[in-house]
Amino acid sequence: MVELDNMKYTLSTYQKPLQEVKDSLDLESKEKRIAELDRMMEEPGFWDNPDESTKIVRENKSLKDTVERYQKLAVGFEDIGGMIEMGNEENDPDMVPEIREMLDEFISELDALKAETLLTGEYDRNNAILRLNAGAGGTESSDWCSMLYRMYTRWAERQGYSVEVLDLLDGDVAGIKSVTIQINGENAYGRLRSEHGVHRLVRISPFNAAGKRQTSFVSCDIMPELSKDIHVDINPDDIRVDTYRSSGAGGQHINKTSSAIRITHIPTGIVVTCQNERSQFQNKDKAMQMLEAKLFLLEQQQQAEKADEIRGAVKEIGWGNQIRSYVLQPYTMVKDHRSGFSTGNVDAVLDGEIDDFMTAYLTWQSLGCPDMKGADSAD
Repeated sequence: MVELDNMKYTLSTYQKPLQEVKDSLDLESKEKRIAELDRMMEEPGFWDNPDESTKIVRENKSLKDTVERYQKLAVGFEDIGGMIEMGNEENDPDMVPEIREMLDEFISELDALKAETLLTGEYDRNNAILRLNAGAGGTESSDWCSMLYRMYTRWAERQGYSVEVLDLLDGDVAGIKSVTIQINGENAYGRLRSEHGVHRLVRISPFNAAGKRQTSFVSCDIMPELSKDIHVDINPDDIRVDTYRSSGAGGQHINKTSSAIRITHIPTGIVVTCQNERSQFQNKDKAMQMLEAKLFLLEQQQQAEKADEIRGAVKEIGWGNQIRSYVLQPYTMVKDHRSGFSTGNVDAVLDGEIDDFMTAYLTWQSLGCPDMKGADSAD
């Protein structure tokens, strides 16, 4: 059958990429490391140092998951080939939809695993700190900010990551003016760094009585959680520390004490806030950790190239600076203006299904960030 012959050809084109992924993963080294970690976990007193033990358990699970994912792909490749042969021998058209579904799933999983082999940055495996800031537009932008906040928390839930709210400022009427969250999980920063930039929404605003189409902007800032052994020297004279009463949920304590912390780094203008912890000292420690991460990234960027030439830097939250557009009217489309990847399933994207965008970004980046023709053509 023609359909099966076409799928057989498509499958054959993935034989080389499958081998390339296997080579990139270096499965032999991973299996040796797994055996080493298994032995360590069986030793007496393994849990005497809970922090170190937890790191070992997480590393072991991550390695085993990666090996298992490749093995599943290798078996799937053979199974699909066998199903195609069987379908041709039996000349059974009813098998076509099932084989097509298997092939699509195989391709999607292979692309995702291939993208993860591109997470080679020094801090890609770290937890991520994500901050959203609503741009100009009042209630409309605040509502867009809350939609993105939901999108990223839903994405994190799908990955099995945990989410910790560090700071949140509600909008005047609805939505969120700004929110900072920490997303904890393997490769959280490496995957989320694709989201760094300005996100644009085009829709008929529910807050506009005239029913006119409106455009809103929200900036997304991503930084890794740095380990405690990485220290950035900060001159105490260069920072201003302000305390204020926390806002939002949290019971009587959070609203009665000035435990929230805002730190301003005067030379760069960087501002970080934290109100999640009950103690002012805990909030200050977390805020200083975020400031160190921002200054560390800034120093790395300046060493790489001039700051205003950094690809992907968050600029003014407005026209011409967006990395991605989400269009709800007059048609539906989400398009990334760097990789060129797009989809018409906006509802799924806003529900946290953004892995394809992350994969496309990592692939685009690995190719040297080529310019995309028509990248800014989304309405």
